[in-house]
Amino acid sequence: MSFSNEVRKEICSAITDKDRRFACLYGMLLYCRHLGSDRISFQSKSRTAADAFAELFRRVFHEDLACRLSESSSGNTLYIYDITEPRIIGEVFEKYRLTDKERSFDEELVSTSSLGVFTAGVFLSCGSVNDPEKEYHLEFSVPVENLASVLVTLLGDIGVTARTTQRRGQTVVYIKGSESIEDTLTFIGAQQCTLELMNVKIYKDVRNKANRIANCDSANIDKVVAAAMKQQEDIQLIASTIGLDTLSEELREVAELRLENSGMSLSEIGSSLSEPISRSGVNHRFKKLAKIADEIRNGGRLEK
Repeated sequence: MSFSNEVRKEICSAITDKDRRFACLYGMLLYCRHLGSDRISFQSKSRTAADAFAELFRRVFHEDLACRLSESSSGNTLYIYDITEPRIIGEVFEKYRLTDKERSFDEELVSTSSLGVFTAGVFLSCGSVNDPEKEYHLEFSVPVENLASVLVTLLGDIGVTARTTQRRGQTVVYIKGSESIEDTLTFIGAQQCTLELMNVKIYKDVRNKANRIANCDSANIDKVVAAAMKQQEDIQLIASTIGLDTLSEELREVAELRLENSGMSLSEIGSSLSEPISRSGVNHRFKKLAKIADEIRNGGRLEK
C-alpha cells in the first residue's frame, strides 16, 4: 500500500460523526473534478477515496451513487461518480451554498474545529503525498485556480508554508520539508502516518550519520595505509643504498618495526619499542627517515 493510501485510510477512519462527515464531504465536493449545476463529477485513482465519497454522500444526502470505472492516460484505473440528476444537484448546491459563478469556500459552513476535516476532504479529493523514504513532498492538484489561495491560507494558519505552481495547465499547491508535512498530516487527522514519517526521518538521519562516519573512517584508513606504504618505500630505499646500520639506533628500530609490520599504527609502533614513546614521537622519527630518503633521491649528502 502506498503512503498516500495509508493517509487516506487513516483519515477515513476518523470521520465518525455528522459534523465531520459534512465538513469532509464539503472539501471533497468543492475540490472535485467538475462542479456545476449540470453535473457533479468526482474522480479518483484511489479506491479508498472513491468509497469514502460514496459513503459520505449517502450519509449526508441519503442517496446511493453508482461508480463507473475508466482508464486514465497513464493506464491507471479511475473511479468516477457522476451526479447528473437535477434534484440531487440542487440539494447539494443548497446545502453547501454553491453557485455556478465561481467555486468559493464559505467559512461559515465549517466550524473552526472542523477545518482540519474539511482539508482532509480536500486531500481525499485531489491530494497525494510521496513515500517519505524517497522524498518529502505533499501536494494538491487543485481543479480551479482561485481555490489554491484558499488552501494556502488554511495551511498558513497552522504555520505551514505552501507554494503554488502550474503543471500541465493545472494549479498545484505543494509542501516541501518533513516538518511541514508532519504538521499537515496531523492537521488532517493522520497522526499515525505522521509518526511513521517521523520514524522514517529518524532512521534516515541515523543512516546518513553512520554513512558519514563510515566514509570518514574509510578515508582515514586510506590515509594510514598510504602513509605506511610511503614509510616502507623510504626505509627500503635507505636499506638498499646506505643500509639501515648507518642509522641511529632509535631510527633503525622504528624502521625495522615498520618493515616487519606494515599494518601497525603509529601508537602500536611506539608501544612496541624497547623504550616506548608516544605516537607523535614515532611520527617525528618517520619524518627524519623521510628526510634521509629524500636526500638520497636528490643525490644530496647526508648530515652526520
